[in-house]
Amino acid sequence: MNNDWNKNSWKFYPIKQQPLWPNQNLLNDVFNKISKLPALVFAGETRSLETEIADAASGKTFILQAGDCSEEFSRCNGVEIHDLLKVILQMSIILSYAGERKVVKIGRIAGQYAKPRSSSFENINGISIPSYRGDMVNCFEPSAEARRPDPNRIIEGYFRSAATLNLVRAFTSGGYASLENVHGWSEASCHCYGSNIKYEDLVKGIKKTLAFMDSIGIGKKIPQLNQTSFYTSHEALLLDYEEALTRIDTTTGKWYDTSAHMLWVGDRTRQPEGAHVEFLRGVHNPIGVKVGPAFEIDELKSVLAKLNPTNKKGRISLITRLGACKIKDILPELVREISREGINVTWICDPMHGNTFKGSSGKKTRRYEDIIREIREFWEILKSEGSVPAGLHLELTGNAVTECIGGNSKICFSDLELNYRSTCDPRLNAEQAVELAFELAEIINE
Repeated sequence: MNNDWNKNSWKFYPIKQQPLWPNQNLLNDVFNKISKLPALVFAGETRSLETEIADAASGKTFILQAGDCSEEFSRCNGVEIHDLLKVILQMSIILSYAGERKVVKIGRIAGQYAKPRSSSFENINGISIPSYRGDMVNCFEPSAEARRPDPNRIIEGYFRSAATLNLVRAFTSGGYASLENVHGWSEASCHCYGSNIKYEDLVKGIKKTLAFMDSIGIGKKIPQLNQTSFYTSHEALLLDYEEALTRIDTTTGKWYDTSAHMLWVGDRTRQPEGAHVEFLRGVHNPIGVKVGPAFEIDELKSVLAKLNPTNKKGRISLITRLGACKIKDILPELVREISREGINVTWICDPMHGNTFKGSSGKKTRRYEDIIREIREFWEILKSEGSVPAGLHLELTGNAVTECIGGNSKICFSDLELNYRSTCDPRLNAEQAVELAFELAEIINE
């Protein structure tokens, strides 16, 4: 697959969604420094994830890919990382126990610092300034100077990704992820959303199972009950950065992008003859392909053929982002066409991006009920077409934000002003995320 590929061959292809960097010499110096820094993840871990994604395509596991819309440097601290990880672990336990499946946990974390935008500029108080493209590019502060792309932020993004990943590894392998801690996770979340009767019942069931295992001599301290695998992912948007972290694995002799375990190409950048597809076709990471409602089937098949010419299982995940009102009209034919062609993909639903709209205040939001509706439709369509609904791709936070309306907390439009913290798209809060996990477990078991 790599005979005519090099990690910088993407530079000879048209590229979209790139910042207008003002200082090319400084930019080159930054990427030269990053190319000499250690890998953030390891090829062996990445191969393990590919195997688990292949298992999800056959229904053996379930993929939960979740995290921030856009990570912020200011939130790279122990409390924020802990709270996000906690809610993902809570959701995983709910899905594993109530949904009776192993959950593959993939975070939108430790690198989701760059964002595509619909326009390169926005109007603030009658003045046109560059759009915010994520903390790795510029600052969210609405001023021309703050929005000026700064290559030094890329170096900071690398080190903050490394710090985040270090803490995630400590949490997931140091005992925090132990099943014995599930009640503690719930108690620690009370300040976010109070008691949850369903979760408490689930905790009682898990504790009863652990007690039974202990009584028959199966120790509760075995690694499988105290540690968990946790993978990282982000959109491969800034290709110079991705190139700088792409290395040859000494075990296999293959190229891997070591910035994350899984990368995805966005709905705005997956042109078959574009730079992003050219770059990603040569790395051996599992790849996600975002698919919005405006896709062309022949173009999409061309992208899949380039990214996975050997049709390897686990290599490609199709992440649909169609919207609750459109999914019934679009997804069935897409699934039929992919099945008809015998293309191996893992089907993942992104129920967030197709359901975004602006409230009267001008803030973007999403209805919890629309998110659940799209998940349910996705599940029913895949099953009716004889394919496997394999996972979810969610934007969420461990904080008690008020960015998505609805759910048991009954957040309404007037509540958006209370704690709207996202610098880009609205996220589910901790309570909504746990509520969604219970509803998803019921959908899985229907």
